[in-house]
Amino acid sequence: MSVSRRAVVLFNLGGPDSPAAVRPFLYNLFSDKAILSLPLLPRLFLAWLIARQRAPKARGIYAEMGGKSPILEETRRQAAALEQALQRQDSACQTRVFVAMRYWHPRAREVAQEVCDWQPDEVVLLPLYPQYSTTTTQSSLLEWMAEASRAGLQARHRTVCCWPDEAHFLRAHCEGIEACLQQLQAEGIAPEQAVLLFSAHGLPESVIRRGDPYQAQVEKSCAGVAAGLRPPPGWDGLDWRICYQSRVGPMGGIGTSLDEALERVSAEGKGAVVVPIAFVSEHSETLVELDIEYRAVAEQKGLAFYRRVPALGTRPAFIEALAALVAQAVREEAPLCAQERETDPQRLKCAVLSLPPFAGEKRDG
Repeated sequence: MSVSRRAVVLFNLGGPDSPAAVRPFLYNLFSDKAILSLPLLPRLFLAWLIARQRAPKARGIYAEMGGKSPILEETRRQAAALEQALQRQDSACQTRVFVAMRYWHPRAREVAQEVCDWQPDEVVLLPLYPQYSTTTTQSSLLEWMAEASRAGLQARHRTVCCWPDEAHFLRAHCEGIEACLQQLQAEGIAPEQAVLLFSAHGLPESVIRRGDPYQAQVEKSCAGVAAGLRPPPGWDGLDWRICYQSRVGPMGGIGTSLDEALERVSAEGKGAVVVPIAFVSEHSETLVELDIEYRAVAEQKGLAFYRRVPALGTRPAFIEALAALVAQAVREEAPLCAQERETDPQRLKCAVLSLPPFAGEKRDG
């Protein structure tokens, strides 16, 4: 099938664009049944209550970033860079990259209408979550399918499900880490003093027990980055560990928390290089949580040093990763899914593979 106009939709979480938007943003977040798995009315009431209680503290967090989240602006820069890369990749096809946020503007409803008005022949759905979770990727895609159907979007869809070990994505992370290690070496820090901490967003253990592949995919990403590192001379075999930040609520979280990891690094008399392995853009959890709050924790615990590797942003290798994912997706009939490449019959599956298609969706079989 010849394609002359292709829309690519980048999905991200979103963030408030003003102090007044903080509370409704939090309400949108906690009213999502992927976040709070309760019946509708109790969920909406609890979301209202949580948003009301958390808004004052959250406004303080966003005040550290000028009163709003920078995630939309950075995602739009990624979209612009990807659009240029895709036009170079296939000049015969007009490509436009759109941005849809899950919990704040631009939401899927307005973006689906914008895509529909543009009348593409094909749409590629590309969540900016490298590791699949029902709480992120599936939630965003479900909302898109509902809103695309409502808008009457009939174009054939291709879906990128997850990409925890995409080669260019791993290389982009390696480049950031390597630059940080080179700086440490220039400062006279010995490799045995450093611990590489891969930090991902935490999830309740109950989510993983239901079959969510997020934790397994985080581990796959970390192992891939560690294997691909080209560190300075003498830094081979760098100690690396996986931990999780941003735990929400009283339910048990997965893995080792970042607090616990910093405590252990301190007890060993070492310093930490923190890598946001699950975040591809700067936002509150990198600029405030990692750079301010956890830096203070590290200083309090007496770590030898604390460094944070920047998020991927518009690093050329990362944009190359996104372009490669789009190119692969348009060649595939089924949703592009890392889990489908596994051979273990007991493997966890990305639930997007069983999502109901909407009118424009093309599935194999």
